[in-house]
Amino acid sequence: MTADSNDHPATEPFVAHGPVRRGGSILLVLLIAAGIVAVAVWLMTIGRSQAQPYILGLLALLATFGLFNLFAFAAGIIRFSDRATDDPVMGRIADHAQEGLVVTDSRGHVVYSNAAYLALTGAAGPQDVRPVERVFIGNPDVSEAVFRLLKAAREGKRQQEEVRIAGHDGSQGRWLRLRVRPLGEGKRDAKYAVWSIADITRDRERQEDVFQELRHAIEYLDHAPCGFFSVNPAGEIAYVNATLANWLDYDLAEIGSGGLKLTDIVSGDGAALLTAIVPVPGEVKTEVFDIDLRMRGGKTVPVRLYHKLAFGADGGPGASRTLVISRARDEHSDPERAAEVRFMRFFDHTPMAIATVDRGGNVVGANARYAKLAQGLNGEGGAAKSIFRAVNPRDRGLLIAAINQAAEGQGDIPPVEVMLDGPKERFAQFFVTSVEKKDERDAETAIVYMLETTERRTLENQINQSQKMEMVGQLAGGIAHDFNNVLSAIMMANDFLLNAHKPTDPSFQDIMQIKQNATRAATLVRQLLAFSRRQTLRPQVLDLGDALSDLTMLLRRLIGEKVKLDLVHGRDLWPVKVDVSQFEQVIVNLAVNARDAMPDGGKLIVRTANVPTEEAAQLANKGMPAADYVKIEISDTGTGIPAEIIDKIFEPFFSTKEVGKGTGLGLSTVYGIVKQTGGFIYVDSRPGEGTTFRIYLPRHRPEQEVVPEAHAGNGAAKDAAVASEAAKPKPDLTGQGTILLVEDEDGLRSLNARGLRSRGYSVIEAANGVEAMEAFDEKNGEVDLVVSDVVMPEMDGPTLLKEMRSRNPSLKIIFVSGYAEDAFEKSLPENQQFAFLPKPFTLTQLVAAVKETMTLQ
Repeated sequence: MTADSNDHPATEPFVAHGPVRRGGSILLVLLIAAGIVAVAVWLMTIGRSQAQPYILGLLALLATFGLFNLFAFAAGIIRFSDRATDDPVMGRIADHAQEGLVVTDSRGHVVYSNAAYLALTGAAGPQDVRPVERVFIGNPDVSEAVFRLLKAAREGKRQQEEVRIAGHDGSQGRWLRLRVRPLGEGKRDAKYAVWSIADITRDRERQEDVFQELRHAIEYLDHAPCGFFSVNPAGEIAYVNATLANWLDYDLAEIGSGGLKLTDIVSGDGAALLTAIVPVPGEVKTEVFDIDLRMRGGKTVPVRLYHKLAFGADGGPGASRTLVISRARDEHSDPERAAEVRFMRFFDHTPMAIATVDRGGNVVGANARYAKLAQGLNGEGGAAKSIFRAVNPRDRGLLIAAINQAAEGQGDIPPVEVMLDGPKERFAQFFVTSVEKKDERDAETAIVYMLETTERRTLENQINQSQKMEMVGQLAGGIAHDFNNVLSAIMMANDFLLNAHKPTDPSFQDIMQIKQNATRAATLVRQLLAFSRRQTLRPQVLDLGDALSDLTMLLRRLIGEKVKLDLVHGRDLWPVKVDVSQFEQVIVNLAVNARDAMPDGGKLIVRTANVPTEEAAQLANKGMPAADYVKIEISDTGTGIPAEIIDKIFEPFFSTKEVGKGTGLGLSTVYGIVKQTGGFIYVDSRPGEGTTFRIYLPRHRPEQEVVPEAHAGNGAAKDAAVASEAAKPKPDLTGQGTILLVEDEDGLRSLNARGLRSRGYSVIEAANGVEAMEAFDEKNGEVDLVVSDVVMPEMDGPTLLKEMRSRNPSLKIIFVSGYAEDAFEKSLPENQQFAFLPKPFTLTQLVAAVKETMTLQ
């Protein structure tokens, strides 16, 4: 059944049940009061004895009447009328409301309905009134909406639905708005629901008319001969008409879906011109720009923009309205317009920022590159009104002087190198030229060309730093090599003294003190070699999680009780190939530095994680190519590193500690070890907030490991080292055989020869490679082992190896050097087998390496 208000006349409102309104009369009250007074006077006149029965009867009658009313009120037969409820004005409002109103109880029965409801639902009279769900039963267009309304009514909620009722016999249908709400907030009132039905057909028709007018307006705008677009404050394109979309070869529906930004359709730095308008609260600005727009395929089209932008009371920009006029046809039709277009393209697309200024430095005009470079420098979000505000106050006077020279007509003004103002450290070079004024009213005084030099200065600093580090590294490596020879002699002589003195000897403690200090000196030399990346590494494959877990106890002792150590291991860490002892030195050095930065205690956090290639590419770390890495992150909550020294922390001998409390080689050693391992290290620190070091070690892939059949290079040395570590506490280091000892340091050669002879070997001494070849030829190559220095005058170790191997291919040789074996391994022929013993070494290490090498087949 459908509701139709035209089929039935309006009827009277219907009330199914409820209190009946009773009219009150003051005359009746006065009559009753007069009667009671008359009876009282009569009883007084007839005498007390005769009036007593009448008085008792009257009292009994009044008592009975009162008791009856009391029970009737309790049973609800009699109710006290509320003036507000019986207010005829309120009742008439509901009865004659234009919206149809109906009240239902919890069972859905109609309690009240007004005349408009009867008319809208087509009820013939009060006896034909029905609830809403029964009025629209069987209508599929309305049933779902009515179901949602009934559910809301049962839950005591408000709900509104708009439905369309089809007309009879093809006539135009109607739109109805259905609402439901609980009668009140109380528990008793919530049992009733108030329904309303309103005919909103005319409102809908008005909305459709407005929509049609808007659609026609959009069609007119879309097909206008000019382009139009709007940009919101976030820089996103909010609207583009069809004409501009066609020029730019975009699908209009695609642009309407969002995601397109101003920088996507403006070529070069032209977008900066639109976003660099200086805000003025409450004003509307219209600027004219000649720029190029970028088409979807990358081609450009020259246009002129009439850009209108309104600013709010707080200075915040609203959505822009921009008219776009294509100037592509001007290039063919009008030579003067074509020249203007070419000049504007040149002006805006030049890589140098250009601005014209008056004598006070105020910017009169600027190209897109200047607008982009100047944005944000003055902290106002737009380009600076004054070009001086783009310069740091310390250098501002240099630019002011140059512009003053231009204002006086001076030519050949030298360029000015200044620091730009802003949160980051940026530099620029300004070239100022004077402008010849044709009229005193001309505002332009000078043309300023600005070229940012931040990247150039950064590159120069990096090159200077790299050269300085390389020079210091070479110096450190040379010192370490020479110092190792001295230390080797000291340690060898010390071993002879220890063998000649018993622990009970009074001088034994002095000899041990010499040994301890020699060992400390050897550690310092290793740090120098680590910094210069010339130390000898023994890399092996290991799991960083296990290696750090093994260091936990040592780290806790080093950092003390005030600092809390927290290790966070990543899952399924990839293997890495590093020198275990050197890796431990890296972690220990960083942990000690973190401890010193937290004198009052804090927290030291060590994290590990895998960094896949995709993630490494997004890190944008300088100098680190995209690859698989394992990251070790060491963070502390200490005092942090000041910004002015953070670039110097990896330099050798740079230290912030007091004199005597640091060598300044800690972080430089860390840097050298990480770099020699093939990894990268970066630091992030803020004063007062702590420091974080991030180490990236390359992932080791076993399938890429190439193991030659012959142990090339340091193979014998690795076997010797393994054998040495696995040896018993007191191994038998004596032996037999002829050893050719080649060493250019006379004292060290004498001590080494003495030590080898004391273990039973026959030793032939040579001061250089030439003497060694002479002695080798005298023996016809019949020597069991050659122990040779690497760096020697006349003939170095690698050349000596080639000459001797040409005569005796099976000759065994041990190289000793203060440099790392990598420094000379490249100069050796491929697949040459040799052992390596780094200086400084003790007598025990020397004879152990000799015996191990001689026993190899």
